Amino acid sequence: MALPDIVMPGLDVLFVGYNPGLKSADTGHHFAGPGNLFWALLADANLTGHRLTWQEDHQLLVWRLGLTNLVARETPGSADLGPDERRSGARVLRHKIAQFNPKIVALLGKDIFRAYRNLPSSAGIAWGIQPDGLVTGVWEAVLPNPSRRSTMPYDLRLRYFSELKGLVEWGPHPRP
Repeated sequence: MALPDIVMPGLDVLFVGYNPGLKSADTGHHFAGPGNLFWALLADANLTGHRLTWQEDHQLLVWRLGLTNLVARETPGSADLGPDERRSGARVLRHKIAQFNPKIVALLGKDIFRAYRNLPSSAGIAWGIQPDGLVTGVWEAVLPNPSRRSTMPYDLRLRYFSELKGLVEWGPHPRP
């Protein structure tokens, strides 16, 4: 089953995952994998009014949040994606961002950011808000992947999601 984007023009944040996992593709819902921390991080950072479940992913639009992926094809893991798929997905993603014009695009992992920006895998990337953006007027943030497989402690992940909440509260399009 194809995993539909959850998107509309003028979002506060468009979150970008790598690609759908098998559970998400099977259910038709984002971040449906067992134990994924995405929904907890959104609630704990006060980006949503309460903790949503993966079955409620479409309700993100109520909070002006959206979801898409770098690559649309489902796989057991992002390591199953080839470089051509990543490059092609990055072109499509840049177009989506220009089309929907979110205030912030939040890339959920450094490898996603590298692919989006066409950077080498060795490029050093800082977590958080980036100093410049590819799409005029859109902030870019690199956030930790919400998978439980990540070794980053939950509190540190939450710090970056909470910083994102601070940017959302600044008002429309803080970057000229």
